[in-house]
Amino acid sequence: MGGRAAVIAGLGLVAALWTGSCADHSRTVLAPPSIAGAEFAGSEACADCHEDITRKFGTAIHSVLVAHGENAKAVGCEGCHGPGSLHIESGGENGTIVSGRRSPEICYQCHVDKRGDFALPYAHPVSTGPLNLTTAKMACSDCHSLHEGDAVVGGGTSIEKQNDLCVSCHPAQRGPFVFEHEAMREGCVSCHDPHGSVNQKMLVARDATLCLRCHMQQQLPSATTTFLIGGRDHSSFLTQGTCFSAGCHEAVHGSNVSTSLRF
Repeated sequence: MGGRAAVIAGLGLVAALWTGSCADHSRTVLAPPSIAGAEFAGSEACADCHEDITRKFGTAIHSVLVAHGENAKAVGCEGCHGPGSLHIESGGENGTIVSGRRSPEICYQCHVDKRGDFALPYAHPVSTGPLNLTTAKMACSDCHSLHEGDAVVGGGTSIEKQNDLCVSCHPAQRGPFVFEHEAMREGCVSCHDPHGSVNQKMLVARDATLCLRCHMQQQLPSATTTFLIGGRDHSSFLTQGTCFSAGCHEAVHGSNVSTSLRF
């Protein structure tokens, strides 16, 4: 009986600590973007003026978020763009609806992790913050299709299309090159995080670690450790910096003069 009483007392202590913990901490509640004074009108009202968008929206991956019925007015177009009554009454006047091009907060409602990515030291200029002091010059819709098809452009078997998206802003990396870096066939995102990174150039890994994910090294037993990469000892090279900043493989996207992507 004494053991049972001790267990009950212990559970009571845990419950008290849990209650105190909850009472001592407040949770941050993020309110979705909205226009002051506006009310929900329903997605059907949007189709009256935006038929070109709503006609194709059924193909969009975001279409699974739509619900129908009087109690689901907020789940649809207005789930992202905020209540639209004032927008409708004004005949579509600017500033009467939440625009994704002016506020990534629309996307952050669901993609909470991306808010943190864009706050990292090296990121595309979508957000502003203490670690990313750039002025927001891009919108999520510059890279993502929000109202039609797959939101992730160039996924799966469309890696070439994915690269086309990146080189539309980074034309120097397009090629074609006489000597191709085969990593380009894997897609730009195999080396770069498109949202943000702690590493320069938004690389997914730092130093030679990035390159060694594909260029496996062979360690040979010897008096001094020998690392063979591409049949050549790289023991001394690996200590000089990244493979592409130590004066070696600088043409990391491709080269017209060097099989080793030297320049």
